[in-house]
Amino acid sequence: MTNLIVEEYYSVGGNRHSAAADWSTISDHLAFGADNNIAIWSPTRHSRHGISAILKGHSDKVTAVKFLTSSTTQHPQHLVGGSADGRIALWKVPDNGARWEAAVANVVAHSGTVNTIATIAGINAFATGGADGKIKLWRVDGDNLEVLGELNLKPRCIPLALALSPFSQEKSPDSAVVVVGGTRNDVQVYSAESISTAPRFTLCATLTGHEGWIRSLSITTNTDGGLLLASASQDKYIRIWRFRDGNTSTATAPSSTNSTAPSTTSLTAKVQTVYAGASKYLITFEALLLGHEDWVYSTAWNPKSLTQQLLTASADGSLSIWEADPASGVWVSISRLGDISSQKGATTATGSSGGFWTGLWSPNGDHVTCLGRTGSWRLWTYNSASEFWTQTYGVSGHIGPVNGVCWAPDGSYLLTTSSDQTTRLHAQWSSDDIWSWHEFSRPQIHGYDLNCISSITAHQFASGADEKLLRVFNKPRDIAAMLHRLCKISLPTEDAKLPDTAAIPVLGLSNKATDEHDATIETTEGELDANQESDYGSMLFNSAEPPTEDLLARHTLWPEEEKLYGHTYEISEGVTSTDGKLLMTACKASSIDNAVIRLYETEGWNEIKPPLVAHSLTITRLAHCPRTPGYILSVGRDRQWAVFQQSEKTAGQWTLVASNPKAHTRMILDCAWFMNVSSPSFVTAGRDKSMKVWSAQVSSNQFNVACVLEVKRKSAVTAVAVLSEKSRWIIAAGEDDGSISIHVLGGADGMRVVTSLDIEARLCPSATVSRLAWRPCMEGVSYCQLAVASVDGSIRILRVNLEELGGE
Repeated sequence: MTNLIVEEYYSVGGNRHSAAADWSTISDHLAFGADNNIAIWSPTRHSRHGISAILKGHSDKVTAVKFLTSSTTQHPQHLVGGSADGRIALWKVPDNGARWEAAVANVVAHSGTVNTIATIAGINAFATGGADGKIKLWRVDGDNLEVLGELNLKPRCIPLALALSPFSQEKSPDSAVVVVGGTRNDVQVYSAESISTAPRFTLCATLTGHEGWIRSLSITTNTDGGLLLASASQDKYIRIWRFRDGNTSTATAPSSTNSTAPSTTSLTAKVQTVYAGASKYLITFEALLLGHEDWVYSTAWNPKSLTQQLLTASADGSLSIWEADPASGVWVSISRLGDISSQKGATTATGSSGGFWTGLWSPNGDHVTCLGRTGSWRLWTYNSASEFWTQTYGVSGHIGPVNGVCWAPDGSYLLTTSSDQTTRLHAQWSSDDIWSWHEFSRPQIHGYDLNCISSITAHQFASGADEKLLRVFNKPRDIAAMLHRLCKISLPTEDAKLPDTAAIPVLGLSNKATDEHDATIETTEGELDANQESDYGSMLFNSAEPPTEDLLARHTLWPEEEKLYGHTYEISEGVTSTDGKLLMTACKASSIDNAVIRLYETEGWNEIKPPLVAHSLTITRLAHCPRTPGYILSVGRDRQWAVFQQSEKTAGQWTLVASNPKAHTRMILDCAWFMNVSSPSFVTAGRDKSMKVWSAQVSSNQFNVACVLEVKRKSAVTAVAVLSEKSRWIIAAGEDDGSISIHVLGGADGMRVVTSLDIEARLCPSATVSRLAWRPCMEGVSYCQLAVASVDGSIRILRVNLEELGGE
C-alpha cells in the first residue's frame, strides 16, 4: 500500500485563530489548525514540498495547537490540539522522516471552545483555557491525558490567552507562574504550587492598563534570571512587564527610560508580587509599545536572540519586531514586515491583506512566519550580512469547503474553487531537478461562494457561483510566461491573443483586462493602476520561485472575457465538452421549469436553444461523452439520470434518448462516462451508499440502458472519477465520511470488479469528498495522479502506481 498510493501534495488554509498554530522550538515542525484537522509544515526544510501531513482527530474546528517538550529528552514528544467542541487531542511527534500516526488520545476538556493552550518547557504538562471560563492543568502520562487541577476565574471571564513559566527549580521545583488574559481589560497572575500532583492556585497580582480584551500573552526568561511578559490587546497596544527575582533584588518603579509613554493614572506604578513557597517575583511595568493601527492578535519572543526580541502580529496587516535600545532602554520597532497598502479595507484583490492572526519564530530565530485572512502563510528569512528580512514563498490553501476541481485539458495544472470565494491554480515547480506542487495563481476572487469550475482550453476556464450567471476567464500573458518558465508549461500559440494582466474595482466583481500598451486607461479611485500592475507582472516574470502570498492575492487575477446568462437560480454545475466547444450548465431548482440544462457554444458564447429538460430537482452533475454521436449525461436530486444524444443531422440539436427516474433509492450525487468501450457506458453514485455501472445497447431506433454492476459502500458515495487505461477502467470513489476507494474493472466483458481497495485513512480527508478528478495520463508513465477535493477545505493529490494496481 505504501508504494501503491502515496501523497504528492496537500493544500489547505489555516484557521483564523491566533492560538491555532505553533512552531516547535526544537524541530522544524510547524503545526496549524486547518478546519477540523491539523496540518504539518516544515518551513525551513529544503525539500520544498510544503505541507507534509494533515492530521485527523477532531470533529470540530481546531482553535488551539501546542507542542509539548519532554522532560527526559530534547525532542518534542507530543502535539496537542484543542477544538471548538471543547475537546483536546494528543499526537506523538515522530522522529525525522517518520510518518505521523493517528491521535493517541481525545478527551473532553471544556464545555465550550478551547481558546488557548500553554506549556512549560521540559515538563509533560500543559494548561488549557476554555469558553466555560475555566483553566485546567493537564499531565501527559504515556498516551493518556490526566486532569491535575482546575481554576475558575473570578471575576468571571473567558480566557483567550495563557502563559506559563516555572519558579526557581532550587527553591520551588514544583511551582509555576500562570498568567491569564481574556475578555477583561486586565491580566491576572496566579501562582500554582504542587503542579505535578494536586495544584493549588493563588491569585497574586492583577496587571491593569489595557483598554481592551487581552488577545495574546508571551513569557520568556530574562538575562537577569527574571521573566519578561508581553501582553497584546484589542486596544492596539503591547505592554511589557518585568518579573524580577524577589529574593535577590529590590524592584523599583519603572523609570521613564524604560517606557515609551508618559505616566498616566491608568498605569500601575506599584510593585506587585507573585510567590510560591520560598520563591517570589516582583512585577513592574516595563514598556508600552505603540505602532500598530489595529487589534494586536499575537506576540512571540525570539527563542535564540542574544537580545530580547518580540514579534507582534496585528489586524493592520503588519508584523513588527521590537527590541530594547541598549543605551536608553526604550523599546522600538527594529523591523516592520507585511503589507503597506493605501487601500485598507478593500478586498484582497485590490490591496487588503485582512490582517495577520498569528506570528511565529523559527527555532533558531532566523525565520518568521505569519498567517493572514486568506488562510495562507507568509515566510521571511533574515540575512545577517545585509541585515534585511527577505520574503519567500510559504504554503496556502482554501479556507472553506472545496466545491470544484478540474485539470487543464493537457493536465498541465489543477484548478480548484471553493466557498471561500476564490479560484486557485496549482502546478508543479521544477527547479534543480526537484519537482514540487505550489499555488501559482489566484485567477478569481469573487463576492459569492463558488460552486463549480471547468477548463475550456489550457488558457481558459468557466466558473459558476451563488449567482445566476457563469463567468469565463482567460489566462493573462504574465501568468502564462511564469508557468512556462517555472513549471515547463507550454506557451500559447501565436494566434492566441492574451491580455497582459487583470484588475478589479474595489466594489466590482468583474476582473477587467488591462493591456500594457494602453497608456490611456483611466482609473477611478480604488482601482489598480495599469502601470503598477505591469510592475508586478515583471516581478512574476523575473521571479525564480513560486509567487508569495501578497502577489497571489493581488496580482495573479485572470481577466474575465464573458458572462453567460439564462439561469434563474444559483449555479450548481458547469462542465465543458471534451473538445472544448460546448459548455453545459445547470442551476439549483425545485421544479421542472428550472431544472434544465443550458448549452453554450464556446466560439461566440451564444446559447444553444432550447434548453434540455428531464429533471424535476437540482441537477448535481453533468458529463459529456465524445463518441459519435456525442452524449450528455445528467444526474440529480430527483434520483434520476438522463442521457441526451447529439443530432447527426442538425447542428446543436440534442434529444433525450434514455432516462431512469428510479435509478437510485436516494439522490444521485455524481456520474462519469467510461471511455474506450464498445457501447456507451457510465457510472452513477448516490446517497443510497451505492455505485452503479450502466451499459447501453444502441440500435437504429433504440437506446436501451441496463445496470450491469452495483458496488455497495459503507456510506453515501458523493464523488466518482473514471480512468480508462489499456484494457481496464479504474473508478475512484469518494464518500460522505471522507473515505476514498479504488475499483478496477476488467475481465472478458470489461464490467467485472477485478480489484477493490480502500485508501489508507491518513491519506483521506476528514469530511465529505466533494469532487475527484484523474489527471490526464502521459504516455509511457506508470502512474497517474488523483485530485481530491473535500468539504474540510483540503486539496490533495494522490499518486497511484498503475503497475501495482492489478486488473490487467
